[in-house]
Amino acid sequence: MLRRTLVVLFLVTSAVAAEAEAPREIVPVRSRQISEFKVGSDVKTFGRLEFLGGIEMTSPNALFGAVSAIRFRPDGRSFVAVLDTGHWVEGAVIRDGAGRLQGLTDLAITAMTDGNGGAHLEKWKVDSEGLALRDGAVIVSFEQASRVDVYPDPGFAASRPIGQMRLPFPVEELRSNGGLETIALAPKGGPLAGAAVVVAERSVDTSDNLLAGILDGPMRGAFSVVREDPYAVTDGAFLPNGDLLILERRFNLASGLGMRIRRLAAADIRPGAVVDGEVLLEADMSYQIDNMEGLDVIVRPDGETRVILVSDDNHSILERNLMLEFRLRDDYTN
Repeated sequence: MLRRTLVVLFLVTSAVAAEAEAPREIVPVRSRQISEFKVGSDVKTFGRLEFLGGIEMTSPNALFGAVSAIRFRPDGRSFVAVLDTGHWVEGAVIRDGAGRLQGLTDLAITAMTDGNGGAHLEKWKVDSEGLALRDGAVIVSFEQASRVDVYPDPGFAASRPIGQMRLPFPVEELRSNGGLETIALAPKGGPLAGAAVVVAERSVDTSDNLLAGILDGPMRGAFSVVREDPYAVTDGAFLPNGDLLILERRFNLASGLGMRIRRLAAADIRPGAVVDGEVLLEADMSYQIDNMEGLDVIVRPDGETRVILVSDDNHSILERNLMLEFRLRDDYTN
């Protein structure tokens, strides 16, 4: 009887451990360099940004794709990304002799683990859309089952969430497929004191402005971002001076895909405010774009500010995985 009990306990324990284990795969990626942003043109300056190059990425591994957010480590080379299928991506970029994006290396994809230790969950439970890196923590916003989870760093890929950040507005106001798309960390030395900030994709307040919020710090509270149809916010990242860049996407059958980047001034981001900003870049299908989902800001050792964009191919043969790099003009970074 004792032996049978031990065997049962062993099997149960093994099953729980197997459920909690987050499978990790090393994924090969092929890349093709992109030298022109506007198709058929060698023009490099577009609005406030200068195009530096990009890559189109493919992989024989079906897991690769659906990138919804990316954040680079301080070295400007290694990165963490999330897929909206509930997966972590870790890797690094490769550059050619001229410093242009050439490819990816050391790419690993790991299934996210939920609060109960389960992995490979239904998409609506793990629709990870936004990502932020904080000292000792990785923060992820989820769209359909709306929440902001906190994971330990290092160790996030093998861990269940260790905490959750509270939203400054009722979660019931978020649409299930238009909710938390963006989470970004403000500079520590700015007025928001390093706070996490979220912006909804399409969820709006009573004045038809996008829901947004400062999740922590001395200015915690809700604010709004002016919504301009047909655009929807898909990501954002702060500049060193505290201004927030937001990436927006549009799609309709008549005009196809489009994207733009808007800059929200640091002084305007505060509880109760309705924030709008200048459009720095706008592009349609005559440019090398696709379903643009992710944006990050990199500050190089020499102080130069780079903007990285990535697309989400939705695991469709009709869409592409792109990574594009721009330089923010020197006279527009302060």
